[in-house]
Amino acid sequence: MTGASATPAITVAMSVYNAAPFLALAIESILAQTFGDFEFLIVNDGSSDGSAEIIDSHAARDSRIRPIHQENRGLVASLNRMIDEARAPLIARMDGDDISRPERFEKQASFLKANPDFGVVGTLTVNIDEHGRESWLNADQPTDWDGFRDALKDKPLLCHPSAMIRTEVVRAVGGYRAAFRHCEDYDLWLRLSERTKLCSLPDRLLLYRYSDSQVSEKHIYAQALGAAIAWLAHVEREAGRPDPIDGLDSLPPVDELDSLFGRAGVSREVREIVAPRLVYSPVALKGDGYDLVLAHAREGARAGMWKTAARLVRFGEPVRAARLAAALATP
Repeated sequence: MTGASATPAITVAMSVYNAAPFLALAIESILAQTFGDFEFLIVNDGSSDGSAEIIDSHAARDSRIRPIHQENRGLVASLNRMIDEARAPLIARMDGDDISRPERFEKQASFLKANPDFGVVGTLTVNIDEHGRESWLNADQPTDWDGFRDALKDKPLLCHPSAMIRTEVVRAVGGYRAAFRHCEDYDLWLRLSERTKLCSLPDRLLLYRYSDSQVSEKHIYAQALGAAIAWLAHVEREAGRPDPIDGLDSLPPVDELDSLFGRAGVSREVREIVAPRLVYSPVALKGDGYDLVLAHAREGARAGMWKTAARLVRFGEPVRAARLAAALATP
């Protein structure tokens, strides 16, 4: 049996919710790291599919694994619990359906040791499908600080489960924020960018499992809306103004953002950012995202909107298509 040291160099933070089909592979890829001085916190966040048994079975064979079984509280709460319990100066993220290549921790820890001005380093990734087959490369994230800073507003920044973060810096910003569920990582990268440097290694050290059931597909509206609000909160902080989201457990309706931010035009700006990200998504247009797209059209947006109305017909939403067309036809 392998054991963790009393003061490990790395705390691995994995939150698991019903990940049984891929969980053993994910755990074993961590246990196979060439850098072995870590503790492995695995939060079983109320799984009902046998994930708990898989975790406990591996923990019985390797005492570096510290299982935490709890009722379902969500990813943000689970990650913040692991940040609070971490004993190491570095926290390595990992998801229960991905695979880390053996040299990942060694390369990331070496980078952070050589670059004390960086608080976070990720890695580039390779997408795999549900059968483990490499499918296509992810869009590459910035591999230097200048590129990261240039990409802050609307480009891929850092693959969340590939991140290694200095514990002191993530605690200093208060960890993850509950209001930004489904885009908690983007909000965190923005807040961290205000006090430290971030980038990814150019090596593809994580196999990132892609499926149609992922958060980015199921919750595209909430994710896009949260990201837009996170960006505007970042703008407020950078201007020396208070962060209007501080202390909130959830985001307010879009129409209340002007009041929350204390200035006119914020709600409209959010719709301008979010609407173009929704117009190709049947999930968004058949769900809550439709109302935002419709309001955006009523505010005078026209580019691509007639095509969106046609798309709604193809998505089986003729009534919504007609309402959007009526808004577009109104001067």
